[in-house]
Amino acid sequence: MVEFITMAPTSGDSTFVGLGSNSTNLNSWTGTDENPERPPTVEYIEAIAKAAEAHGFSTLLLPTGAGCLDSLAVAAYLAARTTKLHLLFAARPGATSPAIFAKQLATINCWTNGRALPNIVTGGSPEELAAEGDFLDHDTRYERTREYIHLLKQLFTLPSVTYEGRFYRLENASLFPKPAQRPPIYFGGASDIAKEVAAKEAEVYMMWGETFERMKERIQEMKQKAAHYGRTLRYSISFQVVLGETEKEAWEQADALVSHLSESAKRKKDELIQKGDSVGAKRLHELMKTSAERRFQIGPNLWAGLTQVLSGNSIALVGTPEQVADRLIEFISLGFDYVLLRGFPHLETIEQVGTSVIPLVRERLRQTEVWI
Repeated sequence: MVEFITMAPTSGDSTFVGLGSNSTNLNSWTGTDENPERPPTVEYIEAIAKAAEAHGFSTLLLPTGAGCLDSLAVAAYLAARTTKLHLLFAARPGATSPAIFAKQLATINCWTNGRALPNIVTGGSPEELAAEGDFLDHDTRYERTREYIHLLKQLFTLPSVTYEGRFYRLENASLFPKPAQRPPIYFGGASDIAKEVAAKEAEVYMMWGETFERMKERIQEMKQKAAHYGRTLRYSISFQVVLGETEKEAWEQADALVSHLSESAKRKKDELIQKGDSVGAKRLHELMKTSAERRFQIGPNLWAGLTQVLSGNSIALVGTPEQVADRLIEFISLGFDYVLLRGFPHLETIEQVGTSVIPLVRERLRQTEVWI
């Protein structure tokens, strides 16, 4: 049965995307400025985690980045305040050594009986990475990630690790506490080298949602690449969600979400894409640009309007709970094992999706299994 993931808005949250006093300094992943409508307070992020746990989500993604709270600190806090929710926390190979990150994850994993999961994030904007002291070019970063994941898997499973590679050197490294089971590696990236790293090293390949046709091509490609290495991956797809009691109401809600966007915010997003090297973000930006004359509609109940200001995970499913469930079933049928769903504001979206969409999807999947 498919599992559902959502994300903690550790940069802040808002009712409208792009709402802020400083429209030229918006976070391109969350659409908020440095003074968000809903700051990522300890109370709010805890409420997000508890809502996810109560409404059918198995996992909470804790992002990484200059505009986010530290994912490790958030995971450690939430570990003691949840009972079954998995905490998928992100780490960048350029910021944390594999031995240190393995120790951090293993500690939380031990204290939560296996609920800590690693999400290895290679990218981010070159400007943001440079601010953290990471100056490697795009492809070299992914080569480092390949080595990073390889070392994590060794540290999680072997009594001792001695290794000398291009980027890392370890001598007699051992991990305490050792996980009872090696946690699966979650990883994403749309470039050719990212897909090769995923096929060879990851267990769960994460993708931002695009059109049905594009996702069909990508998952088929990844299955072939993984098979080349004698491996089978699991797959995750991510969408924003905008719900309404009627389809008309849902589209009105979508339009309202971006009603506060300024031209300066849109121009800044264009500049960031031009300067950036994220292939996935460029793919979504291209979908947005080519669909502008169609009110950013790129397929049945699919909308790229949020991509005007957001970079990653910005394609939205817009419609009634029944329509969104229908679209999700179509994408799941391509072979997706996980679905990441989020929206604005996050707390209400988690509650709405958990109440009205997830039960529909699960029931229809059960009916399909019975029919087969």
